[in-house]
Amino acid sequence: MKILILNAGSSSLKYQVIDMKDERLLCRGLVECIGIGGSSLIHKTNGGELRISSSIANHTDALKVVISALTDKKNGVVEDIEEIFAVGHRVVHSGEDFSQSVIITPQVLEICKQNAYLAPIHMPANIACIESSMQIMKNKPMVAVFDTAYHSSLPPKAYMYAIAYDDYKKYKARKYGFHGTSHKYVAQIAADKLNKEHSKIITCHLGNGSSISAIVDGKCMDTSMGLTPLAGVIMGSRCGDVDPALVSFLSDLKGVSAEQITQYLNKKCGFLGVVGVSDFRRITELAEKGYPRAVLAIDMFQYSIKKYIGMFSAVMNGLDAIVFTGGIGENATNAREKIMEGLDYLGIDFDFEKNKVAKGDFLELNTPQSKVKVYVIATNEELVIARETKSLLTK
Repeated sequence: MKILILNAGSSSLKYQVIDMKDERLLCRGLVECIGIGGSSLIHKTNGGELRISSSIANHTDALKVVISALTDKKNGVVEDIEEIFAVGHRVVHSGEDFSQSVIITPQVLEICKQNAYLAPIHMPANIACIESSMQIMKNKPMVAVFDTAYHSSLPPKAYMYAIAYDDYKKYKARKYGFHGTSHKYVAQIAADKLNKEHSKIITCHLGNGSSISAIVDGKCMDTSMGLTPLAGVIMGSRCGDVDPALVSFLSDLKGVSAEQITQYLNKKCGFLGVVGVSDFRRITELAEKGYPRAVLAIDMFQYSIKKYIGMFSAVMNGLDAIVFTGGIGENATNAREKIMEGLDYLGIDFDFEKNKVAKGDFLELNTPQSKVKVYVIATNEELVIARETKSLLTK
């Protein structure tokens, strides 16, 4: 059973094919610069790589190029597209309408369109990709796997904002959270490793976009991102938590609109704003050379994460494990070290020496006597999408 996973951005299309007989990755690829010129596809398998440069105007054209790569005689993974059992789509926003993944029907697609205003940057591309897939692969079942659905278990006290209740009801203005497939994947692995009837886990998805979640017995009870992915900890180009009045404050002083300030907070702040670069690896290099603003950015990053760890430990009334995942969480030993310093009050005995040298997709970085486990778990959001797709279509 081969499942095609599609992850559409505004000008990109990422894809994978996974054979669900053994959950083996057959290929992965990326179409870039859709609709803006200089479009190209990079298609990778265990046996080789295929590159295609083409004029790709939209997601329909992009999907056609993907299918040509999947069926390529030398680097393809299927002889005919009919070998693909189903398509799993990453869809950013479920609104309040879906608490789990769903088989895509015209009714589901219409609800997604109605919710597009909740994620105006990502949802139009997600919807365009679904429509293109339904047009080109008419006989293939399709599943929507939502970034936000895993956080639908948040209680009202966690997801509500203290705004006029009528505005919440009318505009669906509340906390939703993101990175749900990643938090779900690593939390399940951590819970299995703990092998306890009840578990309290904090998952730290740290990358260019970062979010922290509090998970009790497999259900998310709170998360750091909010109505949009702008909230929470400092990120690559996003500011994270700020006083909401900062928007009007900067709007007045800079003489620009509130919308322009929101774009500024999303695209020109975070690490980029403080240091001038957004790549955490480069920031680490600069910090090691003593560049003050790089040192400051790392301090701000670890401080914001520590605050969420402390807060979420309190609301869960305890802690069994902390999980690091994402590009920074999995690879930045210095970031993990800074975050874990001073958390011994939670019953954590972190193995700082092991942290410096340990490598792998699963690591346990606490000492044997630690009351709280500290895991590094490589995330696999595409596998979650494939599993959800298979589960829904084989019931």
